[in-house]
Amino acid sequence: MTEQVRKKGIEIGAGLVLYIAALAIVFYQDIPKAGETILFLAAYAALSLTTYWEQLKKIVSRKFLDENLLMILATAGAFVIDRHSEAVAAMLFYQVGKLIEEISLSRSKKSISEFIDIRPEYANLKVGNKIKIVPPQQLELKQVIVLRPGERIPVDSVIVSGTSAIDMKALTGEAEPRAVKIGDRLYSGCINLNGVLEARVVRLYHESAAARVMRLVENANEKKSVSVRFADKFTRYYTPLVILLALLTAILPPMVFSWPKMEWIYRGLILLVAACPCGLMVSIPLAFLGGIGSASRQGVLIKSGTYLEELTKVDTFVFDKTGTLTEGVFHVREIVPWKMETEELLELAALAESYSSHPIALSLLEEYGKEIDRARIGDIEEQPGYGVRAIVDGREVYAGNTRLMNRQGIFYHPVSEVGTVVYIAVDGRYAGHILISDIIREDAPGLIRWMHKRDLDTVMFTGDNEKAGEAAASALGIRSVYSELMPEDKVTLLKEFRENQMEGEKLAFVGDGINDAPVLSLADIGIAMGGLGADAALEAADIILMEDEPSRIISAIRIAKATLRSVKQNMVFAIGMKIVLIILAFFGFVTMQNAIIADMAVMLINLLNSFWMMHYPEQGV
Repeated sequence: MTEQVRKKGIEIGAGLVLYIAALAIVFYQDIPKAGETILFLAAYAALSLTTYWEQLKKIVSRKFLDENLLMILATAGAFVIDRHSEAVAAMLFYQVGKLIEEISLSRSKKSISEFIDIRPEYANLKVGNKIKIVPPQQLELKQVIVLRPGERIPVDSVIVSGTSAIDMKALTGEAEPRAVKIGDRLYSGCINLNGVLEARVVRLYHESAAARVMRLVENANEKKSVSVRFADKFTRYYTPLVILLALLTAILPPMVFSWPKMEWIYRGLILLVAACPCGLMVSIPLAFLGGIGSASRQGVLIKSGTYLEELTKVDTFVFDKTGTLTEGVFHVREIVPWKMETEELLELAALAESYSSHPIALSLLEEYGKEIDRARIGDIEEQPGYGVRAIVDGREVYAGNTRLMNRQGIFYHPVSEVGTVVYIAVDGRYAGHILISDIIREDAPGLIRWMHKRDLDTVMFTGDNEKAGEAAASALGIRSVYSELMPEDKVTLLKEFRENQMEGEKLAFVGDGINDAPVLSLADIGIAMGGLGADAALEAADIILMEDEPSRIISAIRIAKATLRSVKQNMVFAIGMKIVLIILAFFGFVTMQNAIIADMAVMLINLLNSFWMMHYPEQGV
């Protein structure tokens, strides 16, 4: 129970006791009118004091046009016309409704936190030959921790001893356990399943994956969505309109038709109560909160309700190829030397690329398969979008694409085969090429088919040559592909796409989150793949797929649409019921208590409609 809920409960309890006491005294005792007023006023004060105080504070910030103002005017007016009992009853039911709101929101947040609370409680720190149990917050870089079967990983670390299987579902949504060995990265929040592991700390607790993910989810509802902003704006205009209608109801009929003045003042006050938009105001943020929580449990982090709503408006998805639609794990298919031995060409390429973390470089090192002798390597210069220049055994080696060869003025033999080609030149002369291929992700074609069935446009960006790009696009079913793009070319192209957008259209870019940060930031919606360990992804992207599965975008879209559907249903139902209640209040068919009870019923129905978003089921392609 939150402090706010506890205080509200005490307030209602005290007011209820005083209200029952006042009713009993008035019923059994013959007391003066002034005494009756004092008794009910005491109950009213107990129930409404905090509401009045909050409203006074809102007057300073000029944000007082809300449901609290309507209730204050209605109940205070009821007191003025000697409807004491009804005034207290209306405020009592109103505060019960506010309590239900508080409980609903706090339980929703607690439920989401419990579902995704992946923060570890302790860590086994290895000190010499002993194990010391410490809070994860106390761990320092390079310390060694021990992970026993069934334990949650406390901080991001790298395995230095042992093998095991890791359950990553809580963090990434990945159902199958992942086998790990020495040298593999471990992320906090995941669970060690079988083997005993020793791992070296590479991130402090507050920088580790679990802490960052929890911060993102907990802060996700702070930025208001368009629908929530609409509800706020609606209330600002709706409240004065309702007050005006209530005034006209109280003044015009007695003035024009000489009808009973006090009766129409009472109906005007009922109209204020009937018009309270409580159900609308709480159900909308609750639906967004539930949608964000459901997405996080399915391995999709959405930074705010704004991006959840914007996702439903996206009509064009631009995909980076390598690492997004393909696995980004390259394998050497063919080595073609020119006037040198195959082994020598591979060795020179591997040594030249040995300091690079690019997937192509890693594939060359994997094919080489030998330990790198750093003493043989001199100056190294990485040239993004081109390749690398290095001094190996005193010889100048260039390894890269056709742009690198052309820029250096080196004659080479162009290769027309499908795949990524690494051209190698030694001391200014062409030495051969190595053909590398990537693998399309298993779920990528299904994602593209799903999008095309729903008339969503798909575009692919790649730095590969035109033939490789078109081959990948053809295999995926993507009709629009842009090849041989430098990082700055992607930014320029995306700017052009956005300039040509029609009003209301949205564009999403899906990248690996590491080298696509500029484009992710530029798109209407930036979606980062496998953002678990990528700081750039967490910073630049609006939506983060915690696992390297592009099909999770389908889950994100479905949840976003279901959330917006729930929000629209709540809006239509709440506003429709308000109109009906206002009409009934005008014609005197409802009392003040009836109106507030009806409002509570509307709120409860809206809350139930929002609650189901927290349990939105996971679906396949």
